[in-house]
Amino acid sequence: MEETPGGAVAEDVRRRILSMLSSGALRPGSRLGTEREMAEQFAVSRSTLRSALLPLSQAGVLERRTGRAGGTFIRADMVQRNAAEQAGLPARLHSGGHTSDTKVLATDSRPATLAESAALEIPQDTQVFVIRRLRYADGVPLSVDLSCFVAAHAADLLEQPLGGSLYELLRQRYGLQPAGTTETIEVVSASPREAKWLQIAHRKPLLAITRVTRDSAGRPFEFAYDLFRADRVRLTASSNIAGVSPVSATVVPDPA
Repeated sequence: MEETPGGAVAEDVRRRILSMLSSGALRPGSRLGTEREMAEQFAVSRSTLRSALLPLSQAGVLERRTGRAGGTFIRADMVQRNAAEQAGLPARLHSGGHTSDTKVLATDSRPATLAESAALEIPQDTQVFVIRRLRYADGVPLSVDLSCFVAAHAADLLEQPLGGSLYELLRQRYGLQPAGTTETIEVVSASPREAKWLQIAHRKPLLAITRVTRDSAGRPFEFAYDLFRADRVRLTASSNIAGVSPVSATVVPDPA
């Protein structure tokens, strides 16, 4: 039978695996086990398990090995990055020897939605600026980024050049210094519009990262939703002696 992404139960298994990866319970090279072992661990059928693992394999998070020592593993060739790092995407790309470019798709000034007001800890309908951008690595689409900022924190933001690092712009012009982020990662399917922007097939897997960025006073100033092409990025997790860092994802272009 052909494997499919599955339903709610398969989605729950995927989220549990990503949670184990982000917490440090699973690390690059970790063995998840055989199908039978994992089906027992997650208390699901083997067909549901296969549906849960398929998008993670397509996204490059997992790899399956055959033979006596086979099973499903967290990919061992993931690139490590300090989870506390606050560098923007252009800096990450340049440090890896890649070129970067940005196309601004749309900007808007409007009242915050319920989700935005909750994430930014502001009253509902507070004015926000929304910026959607298409990011390129080595001339190829890499991600579609949607960032939402409290308008009162950066009054003329939409009048500024938005093709570079927004964090650098916020730091230099408005004194907003990123001091911490909280990120949630999941695997989603590309919509027709997203597929067109990223030059991939409809329903291809994407790594979706929802992020809240805070300043040194602990005040949230950015709520973002970034969609990365799963065939061009790798998900990594790191921890330190004091404990597991709350930020659990990075994106590194795959030179292939």
